[in-house]
Amino acid sequence: MQETVVVQTSARSQLVDITERVEQALRELPSRDGVCHVFVPHTTAGITINENADPSVRRDILAYLDRLVPWQGDYAHTEGNSAAHIRASLIGFSVMVPVDDGRLALGTWQGIYLAEFDGPRQRRVIVKLLAE
Repeated sequence: MQETVVVQTSARSQLVDITERVEQALRELPSRDGVCHVFVPHTTAGITINENADPSVRRDILAYLDRLVPWQGDYAHTEGNSAAHIRASLIGFSVMVPVDDGRLALGTWQGIYLAEFDGPRQRRVIVKLLAE
């Protein structure tokens, strides 16, 4: 049981809160309980869970990644987006969240984010419910 969420990003680097879209995708599935696997099938984007109350957290994460993995560097990859590949690998490509009665069992301040590192682009996010 899975759904696909399409996300249009608007910047080279961006954290897009997709929590509501993931929950909407879960509502389309017949089962109500289990574990939700959220996966991005791209090598220059990632998926993460972090605070969704204060937008400065997103800014801080992106700013730190800018310092940690600069856009310009001694990269061998000729496509010019090596930093995007490295950042996506650091963030990761999936998360798993318990689902109770069709709702994500996230903490009070948590949200699910698509991490864009080679945008703007249209990205696909696969939402799969592993039902009990």
